[in-house]
Amino acid sequence: MASSSHSSTARAILYAFLANFGIAIAKTWAAVVTGSGSMLAEAIHSYADTGNQVLLYLGLTQSQRPPDSKHPLGYGKLSYFWSFIVALLLFSLGGLFSIYEGWHKLNHPEELSRVWIAIVVLVLAILLEGGSLLGCLREIRKVRGDRPFGEWLKHTRNSELVVVLGEDIGAQLGLILALGFLITASITGDPVYDALGSICIGVILLVISVFIAWRIKSLLVGRSADPEIQEAIDAIIREQDGIEYVFNIITIQFGPDTMLAAKLKMQEGMTIEAAVTSINALERELKERIPKLKWSFIEPDVVD
Repeated sequence: MASSSHSSTARAILYAFLANFGIAIAKTWAAVVTGSGSMLAEAIHSYADTGNQVLLYLGLTQSQRPPDSKHPLGYGKLSYFWSFIVALLLFSLGGLFSIYEGWHKLNHPEELSRVWIAIVVLVLAILLEGGSLLGCLREIRKVRGDRPFGEWLKHTRNSELVVVLGEDIGAQLGLILALGFLITASITGDPVYDALGSICIGVILLVISVFIAWRIKSLLVGRSADPEIQEAIDAIIREQDGIEYVFNIITIQFGPDTMLAAKLKMQEGMTIEAAVTSINALERELKERIPKLKWSFIEPDVVD
């Protein structure tokens, strides 16, 4: 399951990287030829997204490093760190630059030329970004299984997929806005509409980047495992013979892996050897049935 999630995330990042890199080159050429502020904002946005995919893949691979003496619980949270950095870059290089460029064009409007080139590039970019978005949604579908999309988005601990999804949605909305404002500017002959398009694109990117950063913040601080995993852990523990009462169960998510700490009251009269045997059997069953559970610390006690 963990390996499948890793592969799905890597494919989603690859789809986004290829689409963004190709689109960035085309947008740059169109921006130079037409003098469009919206197109320039879109080009910078695509270059930022391309770099972001590299950072996401870096975080994904680094999070797979095995534990060592300095990091006994592994490097899983590196994926959250790099995802947060991507959110900051999306905010600054994407959103703030687009707003600045739009404001600059409002105060220093320039006539647009050969707008049809920019329109053709934007239409092609919408198609490519649409393919990237569909690829991301397809990989999310593999990971979320039968869970509703909204529930998965609310509870998922997969920061990379959330970031790629946010970038793809932001890129698609930005492209549609850029196309609409550019066509309006061409029809009316007023370059102010092009500048307004750049500002609107920037606002959308700011909103999406803040949402992504907010979602990842809780993972950086330390968040419990996915509710599905918590429910599965609770059910397995309560099925185990020899357990009289569950005092508490704590889970922490470390990238793709989960840590469990639990305090249990064993049946009265059970010997230490029997309690140890029961707990060892429980831990084996937990890790067999929940592949993402990497660490398990279970303590028998008589009071909480």
